[in-house]
Amino acid sequence: MRVAIVSEVSAKEKNAAILEALEPFGHEVINAGMTAQGGGPELTYIHTGFIAASLLNLGAVDLVVGGCGTGQGFVNSVMQYPGVVCGLILDPLDAFLFSQINAGNCVSLALNKGYGWAGETNLAYVFEKLFEREPGGGFPPHRSGSQAQSRERLRAVSRATHRSFGEIVAALDPEIVLTSLSHAPFRALVSERGWRCFEGFGEGAV
Repeated sequence: MRVAIVSEVSAKEKNAAILEALEPFGHEVINAGMTAQGGGPELTYIHTGFIAASLLNLGAVDLVVGGCGTGQGFVNSVMQYPGVVCGLILDPLDAFLFSQINAGNCVSLALNKGYGWAGETNLAYVFEKLFEREPGGGFPPHRSGSQAQSRERLRAVSRATHRSFGEIVAALDPEIVLTSLSHAPFRALVSERGWRCFEGFGEGAV
C-alpha cells in the first residue's frame, strides 16, 4: 500500500511520530506534507486538503494520513473534493470501525487537541487497528453486504455531485494551487508523474 503523510503547519511537529507509528506495517510511505525541520511554504489545512485530494484522485497513493490541531479542519477541507472518503480518527476503535465499515482512503488525526501524555502510543494503536484487517470487511460482519452497498452509493453520489478533478483545479483560487506546488515534496510528485491538470501554474507545473 502507498501511504502519504500530509501534515499541515499546526501538526508539523508530529510528523516524525506519524512516520514512526507507520514503520512496522511495511507500507511505501510518501512524506508529502510539512515536517519539523523542513522549510518551504506554510501549509494550512486548506492546502493539505488539496494536496491530499490531488494525490488520491491522480492515483499517486492508496491512503492519505492527514490531520491538524483538532482534525476537523482537514477532514472538512479534503471532503470538498471527489473520490475522497475521510474519517476523523481519535482512537483505535475509530480506526477499526472506519476501516471495516467505511473502507475509506483518508484519515484525519487530531494532532494537538487531546494528544497529551502517551499520544505516540495512541497513534501506534490507531494504525494497528486501521491496518489490522482488509478494509471493508464489515462490522458487525453480518452487515457487510449492506455496508458495501452504501459505500458504492456514496461513490455514485460523489461522481454525480462533483466536476472532474482537472476542472476543479482550473476553477480553484490560484493561491491554493500555487502554494501547494511551491511545497517541494508535492511539486516533485507533480513533475515526476506529469499531471497535465497542473499545466499553466508556473514553477513546478508540468
